[in-house]
Amino acid sequence: MKIAMIGTGYVGLVSGVCLSDFGHDVICVDKDPRKVEMLTRGEVPIYEPGLDTLMARNVAAGRLTFTGDLKAAVAGADAVFIAVGTPTRRGDGHADLTYVMAAAEEIGRALTGYAVIVTKSTVPVGTNAAVRAVVEKAAPAAEFDVASNPEFLREGAAIDDFMRPDRVVVGVTSDRARKVMGEIYRPLFLRDFPVLYTDLETAEMIKYAANAFLATKITFINEIARLCEKVGADVKQVSKGMGLDNRIGNKFLHAGPGYGGSCFPKDTQALARIGQEHAAPIQIVETVIKVNEEIKRRMIEKIMDLCDGSVNGKTVAVLGVTFKPNTDDMRDAPSLAIVPALVGNGAKVRVVDPQGRREGEHLLPGVDWQEDAYSAAADADVVVVLTEWNEFRALDLPRLAATMKSPRMADLRNIYSPRDAKAAGFEAYSGVGR
Repeated sequence: MKIAMIGTGYVGLVSGVCLSDFGHDVICVDKDPRKVEMLTRGEVPIYEPGLDTLMARNVAAGRLTFTGDLKAAVAGADAVFIAVGTPTRRGDGHADLTYVMAAAEEIGRALTGYAVIVTKSTVPVGTNAAVRAVVEKAAPAAEFDVASNPEFLREGAAIDDFMRPDRVVVGVTSDRARKVMGEIYRPLFLRDFPVLYTDLETAEMIKYAANAFLATKITFINEIARLCEKVGADVKQVSKGMGLDNRIGNKFLHAGPGYGGSCFPKDTQALARIGQEHAAPIQIVETVIKVNEEIKRRMIEKIMDLCDGSVNGKTVAVLGVTFKPNTDDMRDAPSLAIVPALVGNGAKVRVVDPQGRREGEHLLPGVDWQEDAYSAAADADVVVVLTEWNEFRALDLPRLAATMKSPRMADLRNIYSPRDAKAAGFEAYSGVGR
C-alpha cells in the first residue's frame, strides 16, 4: 500500500515508521522545512526508545521518506492519514480542530484518485463527518472515503504498542474503505491482534472513553492515597489488593502527583466539553479534572511541610520533570505546576532529568539544571522524586543523604520505602498515601 502520513509529531512519526515496517511505502509530510531536513538526515526530533533504529532501517529499505510537499505525497496514495495536533482550545476546553480541517482541505485538493482519508488525530465525535464535508467542498469531484483510526500509543512504549496492540479500532462507512484499512493492518490481523470495525462516531468515542477511564482510575487511587495518609493505611498495599481482582486489574493504580502528558489532560477536557454541548454532562470526568489539579497542589504542600512550612531560602533538588519516564514530553507534566510554585515561594530549585532539559529549559525558568541526582542534592534541604526514571530507582541513598544539608525526601512516586529512606540517613520521608 502507498500511504501518506500528514504530520510528523509524536503520533504521526511513530505511526508512519511502524507502517513502513509492515512493508508499506510511507511518505511522512510536515510543513516545517527544518523538521523535514532533520528527519531526512536520520535525526529523530522526539525521544522514543527504539524509534531511531526502526526509522533508519526503513529509510534504508526505501519504504520511508520525508517531504514538505503534501500534494506529491497524496498523489496516488491508497490512504492518507491525518496525524496533526489537536491542542486544547483556549477558553472552552474543546479540541482545536484548525490543523485537522486545514489538512483535510489540502488533501482534498491533492487527491488524484480514490483514497481513504484516515483521521489518526484524537478528535471529538462528529469530526470525521466534518472532515468529509471539508474535502467535498474543496474537491466536489473527488472519490474518497473517510475512516477513523484512533491511536492508543503510550509514550516510552509506543513502538511495542503499535506492533503488539491490545486492539486496533477502525471506524468506516463503506466496504471499500474497510478493505483498504484491512490491507493496511493485515500484518496485525494475521498475528491475531484484534481489529475492531465500527462506525465513525463509535470509533471517535472509544478513544475519549478509554483515556477518560484511565485518567479516572489514576485519580481514584490518588484520592484513596489521601485517605490512607489520614487513617494510617499504605496505598501501595491497597493498590496491590485491588489490582489482584481481575475485574479491576493492576494498571494505572499507582499513586502519585497526578496525571499529565499529551493525552489525558486534553482528552478529559474535550470529553467533558462534548458532554456539556450535548446536554449529557460527564460528571465523573468533570470531577476527575478538578481533583487532578487539587492533587498537584497537595504535592506542593507535602514539600512545604517537609521544610517546616516554608521553602523560602531552601534548596530543593527535583529528580525528574517529564510527565513520565522514557519520554522527553513535558506537556501538562505535574512539574509545570510544582516547580514554579517552589520557585515562586523563594526556593532555590535544582533539576535533573535524563531527557527533560531540552523542553524544560524554557518551560521552567529560574531553575538550576544538574547532570545527576548527587550533584543536585549536594547541600540541599530536600530532594523531591517527581518522575520515576530507572536511574532514580536505584540511587545510593546513604550517599545521597550524606551530601544534603538536611536529608529529607518527598518521594512523590513511592519508589522507596520509608524504612529504607530512614535507614539510609534521611531524617524525614514523605511518600504518597503512606
